[in-house]
Amino acid sequence: MTAERFLALVAAYGADRRRWPEAERAAAEAFAAARVDVSGRALAEADAVDALLHRSPTPQVSTALRDRVLAAAASAGGRASRTGRMWIDRLSLAFGAGWAVATCAGVVAGVMLTGRLTADAQADAVLYQSSLLGVDDTEVLG
Repeated sequence: MTAERFLALVAAYGADRRRWPEAERAAAEAFAAARVDVSGRALAEADAVDALLHRSPTPQVSTALRDRVLAAAASAGGRASRTGRMWIDRLSLAFGAGWAVATCAGVVAGVMLTGRLTADAQADAVLYQSSLLGVDDTEVLG
C-alpha cells in the first residue's frame, strides 16, 4: 500500500476502519501501523471530520409532506408516460431500417458486379485450360 492510496482511503471512508473496503483493509491497517508519521495525522483529521458529521442534526421530514407526496404519486396512477420519446423511437427505427437497406443494396451490387468484372478473366482461364488439354501443333506436324 502506498501513502497516496492510504490517504485516499482515509479521505473517502473516514477514520473508522470498518468502513474501509474489505479487500484493502488489512494492507491499510499494516500501513497505518508501519508509517505512523503519515497515518497518524491523516487518521486524526478524518476522526475530527467524522465527529463533526455525527454531531450535525439529521433533517426530519414532516409526515404531512410525506403523505402529500405519496397521495400525489397514487393519484397519478403510477404509470409513466412515453409520449415525449415516441418520436425518438420512431426516428431510430427509421435510421436502423435505412442502414439495413443500404447494407443489403451494397451486398447485392457487389455480388452482381463481381460476376461481370471477372467474366473476362474466367473466359481467359477457360481458353488457357482448353489449350493445355488439346492437341498441340508439334504433335500433328511431328
